[in-house]
Formats: sequence, C-alpha cells, structure tokens
Amino acid sequence: MTPNTPDSSESPAALRSVFGANLRKLAADYPSVASLCRDLGINRTQFNRYLAGESFPRPDVLHRICVFFDVDARILLEPVETVTQTRSGIFNDPVIEDFLTRSGAQISEEDFPSGFYRFSRASFVEQELFAIGLVYVFREGESTFVRGYEPRQAMSIQGMGTTAPQREYRGVVLRQEQGVTILTSRRGATTCSFSFLSRLASYNNNYWEGYATRTTAESLTERRVARLVFEHLQHDFSAAREVSRQTGFVSHEELPPYHTRLLRVGQPFR
Repeated sequence: MTPNTPDSSESPAALRSVFGANLRKLAADYPSVASLCRDLGINRTQFNRYLAGESFPRPDVLHRICVFFDVDARILLEPVETVTQTRSGIFNDPVIEDFLTRSGAQISEEDFPSGFYRFSRASFVEQELFAIGLVYVFREGESTFVRGYEPRQAMSIQGMGTTAPQREYRGVVLRQEQGVTILTSRRGATTCSFSFLSRLASYNNNYWEGYATRTTAESLTERRVARLVFEHLQHDFSAAREVSRQTGFVSHEELPPYHTRLLRVGQPFR
C-alpha cells in the first residue's frame, strides 16, 4: 500500500459500519428506540439509518450523541468499549451497573419536566396535619436533581436547627417503569427520604401522585410513609413565591382542593 492509498478499513462504508455497531451497543440498554430518539431529539428514521450503518450524523448531532452516552467522537473509528469515558460515583460502580444503570438517570423533560413543584402529604410528625412544600427540579448534564427546604416549623418541632443550610435538602430523580423515584437527603446525609411518583391524566397534565417514606425507626406517634402529590408550577416564579408563603403544616381544609382529593384524606394507605 502506497502512502497515498487510503486504508480500506477507513473507507466511509467501513466507518459507517463501526459507528452503527457502536450505536447499537450504546442503545441496547435503553427501554426503546422511540424513547431514545425523543430524548436525543433525533428523527426516528434518521436514527435507524445510523444504526444500520447507512449514514453519518452531522457534527452537531454527533456531539449530542456523544454527550448523551458519555463517549467521545472516537466512536466513529474504534469499538465503543475502548472509548467509553470513565465515570465515577456510586451509581456508576460496576457492582450495580446492571441494576441501577446510567440510563435510569436519563429522564426526558416530557416525562418529568424541570421547574417548580408544589407538593403535599400527611405530616410525618403531626398526626392531624398535612405538609405543603415547594421543590425545584433541574438538570445538570444527563442527570435530574431536586432541591428544597424543610419548613422552619417542622424543623423546630423536631428540635433541629432552622437556618437555611440546615433546612436545605437535595436529591436525585431516577426513572422507573411506571414513573420516577426521588432520593433526597439533608446536608451531611443527616436524614433521607424516598419517594415514588406516577403521572396522572389531568387537564394540564401537571400532576403526579405516589408516596413518600423517611428513614426513621418505628414509632407509635409518627408516620414513616404517606401519600404524596406533586403539582408542576413550571417556571412560574410568582406562583412559586406564593406557594413558599404557604409551606408548613396545614389542616386538610387548607389543602388545595385537588390535592385533598388525590391524598384521599381519611382513607388508609395501602
């Protein structure tokens, strides 16, 4: 082979074949090609051409694919096993890779949009009262996170500090087959809660219902699990400010009417 003769393995057809094989491997753990295309923002027909090795993506689309799957542009030239970037963190540990995979954190805006949410549930510490709160859901890279503050009243009742850093909690949102789960903790992992939410069919399609649990020892006077309602306020700062003034403990008569219905006040939790 002379210096000016291209290697046949680097022909466009060969490169398309390598890229298609790599893309099929990357997509294998995703629930469906249709949902993957939605999350990537790529036309399904065009994506199938990539998978079949019939076409290359434009540079901007290739960048989108690389960022999404956490690889680099060498997937055009080399087997994906050699180019996957090393990721750190407990959720990426090989021990649980096949159980809590990275795709679990890849939640589309359509399925669980960013923005402010008003939530309500029965109080964990006051048997006759309900808690209203405000959280903010946001994206960083491929992951979805949640941030909020415990009401001062709730912290005070439990003998805890009421400064903003002491009340703040953050968490991660993970995709489930029928909805999402949210794992949150206060700073220093001093407390932790686990919630499950499933979207409801409603007029504005902005309600989720499920349940919340907290990590605490069994008690005769306090709850460890309660029904939970999330209402998406989008990015409406005025609505969020209004809800922030209402956060804390309320009676069931003070709950938003639709929240009362979804919480099924008076019915046992199963």
